[in-house]
Amino acid sequence: MKIAIDAMGGDHAPRAQTQAVLQAAAEWPDTQFILVGRTDAIQPHLQGNLPSNVTIEEAPEVIEADDEPVRAVRRKTSSSMVTAGRMVKEGTADAMISAGNTGALMATGLLVVGRLPGIERPGLAPMLPTIDNAGVLALDLGANMDAKPEHLLQYALMGSLYRQKTHGIEKPRVGLLNVGTEAAKGNELTKQTFELLENAPIHFVGNVESRDVLDGVCDVLVCDGFSGNVMLKAIEGAAGVLFKVLKQELTADWKSKLAAAMLKPSFRRVKQKLDYNEYNGAPLLGLNGLVVKGHGSSDVKAMVTAIRQTRTSLSGGLIEAIKGEFSGK
Repeated sequence: MKIAIDAMGGDHAPRAQTQAVLQAAAEWPDTQFILVGRTDAIQPHLQGNLPSNVTIEEAPEVIEADDEPVRAVRRKTSSSMVTAGRMVKEGTADAMISAGNTGALMATGLLVVGRLPGIERPGLAPMLPTIDNAGVLALDLGANMDAKPEHLLQYALMGSLYRQKTHGIEKPRVGLLNVGTEAAKGNELTKQTFELLENAPIHFVGNVESRDVLDGVCDVLVCDGFSGNVMLKAIEGAAGVLFKVLKQELTADWKSKLAAAMLKPSFRRVKQKLDYNEYNGAPLLGLNGLVVKGHGSSDVKAMVTAIRQTRTSLSGGLIEAIKGEFSGK
């Protein structure tokens, strides 16, 4: 398999991307890795080491974080992101990974890679940590702010296939994000979606409240991009505040500092449970090729995780499975 890496996208590019590819190349010698970006920026981080399964694809332009997505994709046709997308479209790469501008990556997926037949709107599907360490795949978390019931049905089908093919879950539990667990709760979108999911060929477990998401009550969480993104930001904010309060309390006096020293291993495990690096690599499901979004602040570890997820999805035949599910629809 061949995986193209947007070497210029992300806060720590191209260092993190290049070093991650070097690690991945050693761990998976059967995989070809293509670093896409400016050769002069990539080479210093290779430190004279270019494994036989790593190549560089020159792409002189860079899509910046503050670029307007669609305009950037259309004008910067020689950018690392668009070049990687074109490689997936043309079949010279089986998948691409980018930690760059999320909107631009979505535009690249739609305008360059293209949608799968039968898919109306691709969805961004990151993994969220859960108390049982299994994680929950949530989609859509921001690719589309407005959605119809039919779109959420497609998210449910694609998300279920992703957990089967990438994580080996035979019968993924699919939940619908809502304000209550009762079937009659919610707005018109969730009520209509509930009926569709009840009759879909998936293991639908009903409505899920946001407070229960991290308890591991479902394997796939379906929601529209607006509600999903609000939930995601709320979870991130709550986690950040919690750690700040803990730090303040555990450094308040010498007794607290002593207790903190004794509990340090436990706190480290808690942080690991909530670390996005352990779950990095959100696919844009519904595209005619595998396009994976890495967190903008991805470090080397996070990029390696994204590569691992991508390899597993390719090995499991994810795109082919989604094509088969929606063929003729």
